[in-house]
Amino acid sequence: MSAQCASNIHTTCAYCGVGCGITAEVVDVDTRQVKIKGQSDHPANFGRLCSKGTALAETLGAENRLLHPLVDGQQVSWESALDQVAQRFMAVIDEHGPDAVAFYLSGQLLTEDYYVANKLMKGFIGTANVDTNSRLCMSSSVVGHKRAFGTDTVPGNYEDLEQADLVILTGSNTAWCHPIVFQRIKAAKKLRPEMKVVVIDPRRTATCEIADLYLPVKPGTDAFLFNGLLSYLSRLGSIDYEYLERHTEGFGSAIKAANETAGDIVTVALKCGLKEAEVATLFDWFRRTEKSVSVYSQGINQSSSGSDKVNAIINCHLATGRIGKPGMGPFSLTGQPNAMGGREVGGLANQLAAHMDFEPEDIERVSRFWNAPNIAQKAGLKAVDLFEAVAEGRIKAVWIMGTNPAVSLPNANRVAQALSRCATVIVSDCIHHTDTAEYANILLPALGWGEKDGTVTNSERRISRQRALLPPMGEARPDWWALCEVGRRMGYKEGFNFQSSHEIFIEHAALSGFENSPDDRLRDFNIAALSDISPQQYDQLQPFQWPLYKQETTGTSRLFADGQYFTSNRKARLLPIIPSLPKGELSEEYPLSLNTGRIRDQWHTMTRTGLAPQLNQHIAEPFCEIHPDDAAAINVEQDSLIRISSSYGKMLARAQITDTQQPGQLFVPMHWTGQLSSAGRMGPLINPVTDPFSGQPESKHTPVKAEAFAANWHGFVFSRKPLEVEGIAYWVKIRGRQFYRYELAGDAAIENFSHWSRKLLLSGVPHEEWQEYSDPSAGKYRAAAFVDGKLTGCLFIAPDSQLPERSWLASMFDAENLTDKDRLSLLAGIPMNQAANTGKTVCACFGVGENTIRNTIQQQQLNSVEAIGKCLNAGTNCGSCIPELQALLDAQ
Repeated sequence: MSAQCASNIHTTCAYCGVGCGITAEVVDVDTRQVKIKGQSDHPANFGRLCSKGTALAETLGAENRLLHPLVDGQQVSWESALDQVAQRFMAVIDEHGPDAVAFYLSGQLLTEDYYVANKLMKGFIGTANVDTNSRLCMSSSVVGHKRAFGTDTVPGNYEDLEQADLVILTGSNTAWCHPIVFQRIKAAKKLRPEMKVVVIDPRRTATCEIADLYLPVKPGTDAFLFNGLLSYLSRLGSIDYEYLERHTEGFGSAIKAANETAGDIVTVALKCGLKEAEVATLFDWFRRTEKSVSVYSQGINQSSSGSDKVNAIINCHLATGRIGKPGMGPFSLTGQPNAMGGREVGGLANQLAAHMDFEPEDIERVSRFWNAPNIAQKAGLKAVDLFEAVAEGRIKAVWIMGTNPAVSLPNANRVAQALSRCATVIVSDCIHHTDTAEYANILLPALGWGEKDGTVTNSERRISRQRALLPPMGEARPDWWALCEVGRRMGYKEGFNFQSSHEIFIEHAALSGFENSPDDRLRDFNIAALSDISPQQYDQLQPFQWPLYKQETTGTSRLFADGQYFTSNRKARLLPIIPSLPKGELSEEYPLSLNTGRIRDQWHTMTRTGLAPQLNQHIAEPFCEIHPDDAAAINVEQDSLIRISSSYGKMLARAQITDTQQPGQLFVPMHWTGQLSSAGRMGPLINPVTDPFSGQPESKHTPVKAEAFAANWHGFVFSRKPLEVEGIAYWVKIRGRQFYRYELAGDAAIENFSHWSRKLLLSGVPHEEWQEYSDPSAGKYRAAAFVDGKLTGCLFIAPDSQLPERSWLASMFDAENLTDKDRLSLLAGIPMNQAANTGKTVCACFGVGENTIRNTIQQQQLNSVEAIGKCLNAGTNCGSCIPELQALLDAQ
């Protein structure tokens, strides 16, 4: 009998740094059916969820789950696997020393997992070779914060974005990457139309929907722009000299550098590739608007000079005293759900736990607290350098948790090669088959979202509980548990006797307050008020913002309102910024600049979102945005295939020709892997140059060339079962509700499509039928397989990319028995039922297609996005599709 459960559980979303609260109703434990909705009273999202969060229930099944420990490809017990991990680590340490081992962690881990990993490696093994994929998204912001404030502090909160009179969004496609924050800004602007929004980005993105001013800045020149702003404010007497005198130092050198590098609007416009009027408007608005917030994300951080860009932004806020007060301040939007939680426990190789550093007094303090005399004495290797050390053989054993560096790191082929040569690669993941897991000697099954229990911290310093909804699948166990078991086997039993995430959390809280009293406030991160809470109190913990000092009951909404910082003299520091252009010169061979980023409905390397059919419909393939002039120069047409090459690697993508992309620049998404595509990984192309201070890679500029891919044929396949399509130059695997879809293209001719397609689609089961249509002279072929009248697979081939719409074919997999008319439409390649031909999905939250929207606009004579929402629900949840809805209205 099925186990029924009607409980509502409050938890936190698994995706971006917004940290949205979720209310989950567990409908059926046995079948893992869960209903997801936004938590109405969570202060991050107040009930709203984006398309990814809405689809979380679709990712809770068994598909591609890692269910059992594996050693050298063989299933073993947990005891055996953990023994192997400990023995291999100890053997390497005995022969080569502790610096020959490393951990590579993830912002997908819970804070409790992160804490134990850092305690084990830095405190007891004695090396700081512990880094995280958060290095790739926000480490430049960490450096900027620490240099300016003395510690890694985000001063404000989401309410500031609603209270501001000027919101500057720079290097952030907020509408797609942090949709709920974007909706909060958009709603505030609707209530107060006088509120100004500025978007600074090389690409015209969906975020520009609400922009009063858009600045298409030349890639990498942001520091020139903000240096110019600082110089302008100084020349017009808009500096708060009283604040500077009382609460800061370094203004003299900062303004000198700003004047010398960007001293007038003409210079700034030339450096940044902008019109003088655009620059003048931004500068004037900032000068006149006290309540100004500067929101920045990966477009600032992911740069070889990202740390300096961050400080150039902070300089402008310090110089005007616009920090720590409602509606003003610099604001870093982190990428991952627990990037900040990782920072709190020392997840980066150059940090110690509780926002302490590798300074003698901090090392000694943490050593005493942990009773860890073997604590690491110096910072470890940052992500790119860490995997280079693996490649060079200096690191002999690496444990990777919850991340996919063979896809996501720059120069990713080099990373894959390094892992293939490493003697011991341990991977903890909830997913079995990933690009990185292919190189693992030991695979450990971790809990997935919905099974984990612990805490995460969002972009506004808000700690929320992530709670288990379902029992673990297979033999999956918490990451912290596996780490503790290994620590005990290595001889560190006393330090790793944790029995629950609650026990880890209260130790973490106690360390945050250790020799950090409320009176002295030596460090910003302090949650000591929670260091003695009971398991029940931990389970019932409500979202709060740190710091939360002893004897306090509510967290801290904003920091620095009193002008007191965490430097030795309590003064903030302005830095002299000498802007530099991105590393990597364009050349005759590589004349284009490649930018990378995220798309609306996918997350990181798609190991989770790729399982959700509704998230795979809006953008189903790797694509390359290219300006019409650049496309014409290489004879690339819309939706044809384009090959992009750098000095490091290559990829194939679908050409999207658009004037939202500047001439000379390309954009590709980061999400596709070797599990889902033949050549869609962007990581192999990316320049591995890093910021000298943060170690964050330059992901927004790599010199590349582009050329048309000469495909001999194009096609697609639908099948109810996964297919083997290896050996074809271009393929992309897409998960649907009742099927798998493969987009295909070949550079070599297939002599007999009939033979090939039968081998691909036929299973040899009873009652199997086959239909096909062939026109060799036109290069067209179509085929379909049926079992007992039910469609099991179909294939379409054409000489170019002009193939039938996929949506109506997808709908046929829902039918129990296809009619003769349906079968005829399959071979004709034309839908008989136009209602089923919904077109490309525009609204992922409600699965509304482009054709449906166009037809409804025309038939109902709709003239607003709100009217579309009333008729179709499109745009009424996360709102990320609203710019596309407006474009369809405009086209009609």
